[in-house]
Amino acid sequence: MRHRMSGRKLGRTSSHRKAMFSNMTASLLQHEQITTTLPKAKELRVYADRMITLGKQGSLHARRRAAAILNDDGLLPKLFGPLAERYRTRNGGYTRVLKAGFRYGDNAPLAVVELVDRDLEAKGAGDKARVAEEREAAAETTA
Repeated sequence: MRHRMSGRKLGRTSSHRKAMFSNMTASLLQHEQITTTLPKAKELRVYADRMITLGKQGSLHARRRAAAILNDDGLLPKLFGPLAERYRTRNGGYTRVLKAGFRYGDNAPLAVVELVDRDLEAKGAGDKARVAEEREAAAETTA
């Protein structure tokens, strides 16, 4: 019996699971929408909602706890700034899981995880800025 046992193992060791969900949470907070398998998406909600709750608390202790989990100092200003303000009045339920069919290779069920009231411009914004900087650098070297 599995009474009062929470979380899925997903066929991974505990350290692999911890690293995977840390990376997925960071990606979700950065892009505000990611695609993954359905079991991972359902488990990711727990981690992402916890991070946004820490952002809403705004204390130094919450900032250090978030930094320890996310391992990305570039996301902390976004988490404790715009995201915390966006969800200030919402009591939980910051993420949405939408089923997205099945993967071609192994027929695994896919899902899209997104933040509720997400910023449509956030998805791929970091990549667009990086590509624009590379083009400017290339134009300066050729000119």
